[in-house]
Amino acid sequence: MQDSNKIWYVCYGSNILASRFYCYIRGGQPEGTFRRYTGCRNKSLPLKSKPVGIPYQLYFAKSSKTWNGGGVAFIHPRKKPSFATLGKAYLISRQQFVDLVKQEMDSTENLFLDFEKTRRDGRLLYRPESWYSELLFLGECDGYPQSTFTSHQFLSEELAAPDVSYLSKITRGIKNTYPEITAEKIRTYFKNKPGCENFNWKKWEAIFENP
Repeated sequence: MQDSNKIWYVCYGSNILASRFYCYIRGGQPEGTFRRYTGCRNKSLPLKSKPVGIPYQLYFAKSSKTWNGGGVAFIHPRKKPSFATLGKAYLISRQQFVDLVKQEMDSTENLFLDFEKTRRDGRLLYRPESWYSELLFLGECDGYPQSTFTSHQFLSEELAAPDVSYLSKITRGIKNTYPEITAEKIRTYFKNKPGCENFNWKKWEAIFENP
C-alpha cells in the first residue's frame, strides 16, 4: 500500500537544481541570492527524484528581490499539450509541500492545501494575492499524486527577463536532470519563452560554453 502522506512536488524553476531546493527543506541561503530560508518542519530530504515533462508553457515575469530584480519562472495556468516544459519531481511529504509553498509566499501564516480537491478539480486557487496562487494536479506516478504551483493568471503585462544568476541555476538543474541535453539546446529552449526576449545571453554563454 502506498503512503498517502507522500506527494511528488514538480518544479520548473530554480528548484530543479537540487542544492537550491534543499535550502527549502533544510533551511539556509542559496548561493547567489539574498534570502535565507527557514526550511521545513520535517527536514528529511526527498525519497527520490525524477525528470518530468510538464504540458504547460514556461514564461518569466515579475521582479524578484531575491534574484536581483529579474523575472522568475511561472507556467501558464492552462494546459497546452503542445508545450513540454522541462521539470523535475521530488517525492516529499504533504507537510513539506505545504511548508515549501509557505516559504515561496514568504509567509508564516497557517496554510491549508486541499490536495484531494486539487486531484478532483485539477487545480486549487489557495491564495489569490500571492505570486504563486494556484496548485495544479499533474496526474500520478508510482501511485503518488504530482503537483506544482503557479500564478492563476497568465502575467502577460508583467513579463520580465530573468537575472543571469537565476537562469544559470535553472540551467544547472536541467543539465543535471537531463545530462543528454547540450547547453546550446538549453539556450534554444529558453529563447522561445515569453519574458526572455531581452535576456543578456552573452553573460549566460560565459558561464555555459557549449563544448
